[in-house]
Amino acid sequence: MYRAPGLSVRLKLTLSYAGLLMLAGALLLAAVGVFLRRYGPDSAIAPDHAGAPDEFLIHGDTLVVLRVLWGAFAPTAAIVLAFLLVFGLLGGWILAGRMLAPLTHITEATRRAADGSLAHRIRLAGRRDEFHELADAFDTMLARLEAHVAAQQRFAANASHELRTPLAITQSLLDVARQDPARDPGTLVERLHVVNTRAIALTEALLLLSRADQRAFSREPVDLSLLAEEATETLLPLAEKRGLTIETGGDLAPTLGSQALLLQLSTNLVHNAIVHNLPEQGRVWVTTRARPKSVVLTVENTGEPLSPQVVATLVEPFRRGSDRRATDHAGAGLGLAIVKSITRAHDGTLTLTPRAAGGLCVTVQLPAAPGSP
Repeated sequence: MYRAPGLSVRLKLTLSYAGLLMLAGALLLAAVGVFLRRYGPDSAIAPDHAGAPDEFLIHGDTLVVLRVLWGAFAPTAAIVLAFLLVFGLLGGWILAGRMLAPLTHITEATRRAADGSLAHRIRLAGRRDEFHELADAFDTMLARLEAHVAAQQRFAANASHELRTPLAITQSLLDVARQDPARDPGTLVERLHVVNTRAIALTEALLLLSRADQRAFSREPVDLSLLAEEATETLLPLAEKRGLTIETGGDLAPTLGSQALLLQLSTNLVHNAIVHNLPEQGRVWVTTRARPKSVVLTVENTGEPLSPQVVATLVEPFRRGSDRRATDHAGAGLGLAIVKSITRAHDGTLTLTPRAAGGLCVTVQLPAAPGSP
């Protein structure tokens, strides 16, 4: 946006300092003048002052005394005001420059960030004041922005790779079919159907993730415990097919949010708990708890031991476990990323904790609905 050029902040501060100094000097000189007018005759006309001018010896003529006093005082006052003006301008210019020096560093960092250099940091030295707090806040913003941009770049690269894979497989199948017309078309159609289904699932997951990130949904009263039960009942056949046992329980968990997104959150958590479990006799626990100001959904499962370093990366998009590609329910690698995005969109917190006996414990904490018991 174009703005007409104006005075710099340093010049404005300088003029303000000089103006205030001149005003203070003028008030001081005015006070001295009033003092002389009120007390000058009595103190200037003294009988024992030898060699005083004749005008000072006239006790009753106050006008003459004031005229003489003001005539001697006015030039000195003018010199003092001129000195205060020069001193105020020079001193104000120097002081304003020193005070605004941190702002110069902040402006330079802002210009670098606008040019795309997010790695630069101000790191303003000195004791804490308003400029240092601004610089620290700007450094924090740059760090978060740099991390966000890096995450978006990784996400775009991974998404491009994931979308390219089914397209490449489809192209390969079609090339093979073209070179071998006698090949059974039923097998080709079945494989194309599987590849296309996974591509559609990945696209829908990306759209859902974008919707959650943009918070493009309306909030309504929702019972998180009912959504968790619905997700469990939907995925119960998959658990029985894998020989898993699912246990549900807990309290009513009223909150505000999107029923569709929170159902997707619950479904993703239960699905991950089922898929990433022991080959035999695995277990899944789905519980809800109500706290004074929040509701909590916990999904816990058995499985292979996980290190804290691995657990910390599971919420990143397209992060997969070692066994996920080999399963029939591989997913798109966005399950926990979608859970994290939906939780953040509902002003909640997501916590992943490895279990000592193996497996994972996922806790989602959301604000309780206003007025809920």
